[in-house]
Amino acid sequence: MLILTSNGLTSKKLIGKVYSLLEGRKSAVTVTTASQYYKEKDYHIPGLTEELLNLGLTVDYCDIDDDQPEKLFDYDVIEFLGGNPFYLLKSMRKSGCHTIMKKLESEKIIIGVSSGSAVMQKNINLIDKCTPEMNDETKLNDLTGMSLTNIEILPHYTRYLSKFDRFEEIAAEYEMENNCKILRIDDGQGVFLGEAGYELI
Repeated sequence: MLILTSNGLTSKKLIGKVYSLLEGRKSAVTVTTASQYYKEKDYHIPGLTEELLNLGLTVDYCDIDDDQPEKLFDYDVIEFLGGNPFYLLKSMRKSGCHTIMKKLESEKIIIGVSSGSAVMQKNINLIDKCTPEMNDETKLNDLTGMSLTNIEILPHYTRYLSKFDRFEEIAAEYEMENNCKILRIDDGQGVFLGEAGYELI
């Protein structure tokens, strides 16, 4: 199962929904790679860890820049930390993690957080359109994502409306250019994807 969130499991509704899906699952791992310079010391880590612990899960950490991605099969729940989606995507390809994502999705619960959600989609073109400067250092040319879903989300929507110039206009232009619909989600919201379709909570 795939769960795309804006900023993690930060609402009672999200927590309740995930809890109902655990069914004996006991272990979780947070992939810290997207936080290019901080990794496990990223300031979001304590909050994300507490969310998983409160679900009754044990919590470990993994950085696919250093760890073999096959390590992820050892856990029931895999959460991808946010950060720089261009860097995360590059690392997933370099490590070979991209080759096992579909199998992981079929066997595990994958939770994306912000940029960790974006890379699970068919591409990160929308992120590139909104914040191309995030790619200045990584210089990633191929923006193809993991393609685990055709759903496209725009996280932190309300918060980012005032932070970025023309944020809504850029999103609307992207929809017209690509004949698609973007799910604009706020912090505390998430999209649950399964065989029956998707549910926005």
